[in-house]
Amino acid sequence: MRLNTQIIGALLLTGAAITAQAADPASVNGKPIKQSLVDYIVKDATARGQKVDDNIRAIILNKLISSELVAQEAQKSGLDKQSDFLAKEELMRRELLVNSYLQDYIKKNPISDATLKSEYDKYKAAMGDKEFKASHILVKTEQEAKDVIAQLAKGGDFAKIAKEKSLDPGSKEKGGDLGWFPPAAMVKPFSDAVSKLQKGSYTTTPVQTQFGWHVIKLEDARDAQPPAFDKVKDELRNSLQKQQLEKLVADLRAKAKIVDNSKTAVK
Repeated sequence: MRLNTQIIGALLLTGAAITAQAADPASVNGKPIKQSLVDYIVKDATARGQKVDDNIRAIILNKLISSELVAQEAQKSGLDKQSDFLAKEELMRRELLVNSYLQDYIKKNPISDATLKSEYDKYKAAMGDKEFKASHILVKTEQEAKDVIAQLAKGGDFAKIAKEKSLDPGSKEKGGDLGWFPPAAMVKPFSDAVSKLQKGSYTTTPVQTQFGWHVIKLEDARDAQPPAFDKVKDELRNSLQKQQLEKLVADLRAKAKIVDNSKTAVK
């Protein structure tokens, strides 16, 4: 005995509808809480190392139900039609889209270990082969720096003068102590002056930088001790990825037709 093909089709459609309804774990005033939302939250939590069991799934579903209830009330009050909300919604959607694209770009264009190692070698070269421990007294004018040098020449205590006169808040209370640093960590006029000093001596000529005038004392020097590759690997990767994304945006701007109508004409 043959079943009518129309009846079979109707049964299949009914079964598909029942399956679709069952796929969503809940509904609020007739609006379904999509299983895809639950799945995404579970996936995100799992990726962050959280163990998701039935209890956590129930909490996730309960929060989605509560948020849907509030969202429906917000829609009833017309908040979703207000200009501020629409602008914020557009900006958030754009930011999400941009971040998703940039993450995907980084994933598809990974920084190789060879590139990281090359960057590390450049980093070590920039650090130099020496590290210095120095103190300084920062003042506003060249004459003030000369007066400090004159005080030191008469036997003045460097640390005491630094506490009294230095304008550098980071080192002033420590008697001008800057700790250990590689030459690359300081602006060039400062590092050049330090590298010419003998241990225990200070600059007899004021050193000018964009921060003011310095009197510098070399406390000690040693061979450079750069951090191991594994310790700075992630930092180097982040730096290279930032450069990579900046270049991507610059290239997109270069190829795009951008019309800026915000600037008023100069009269």
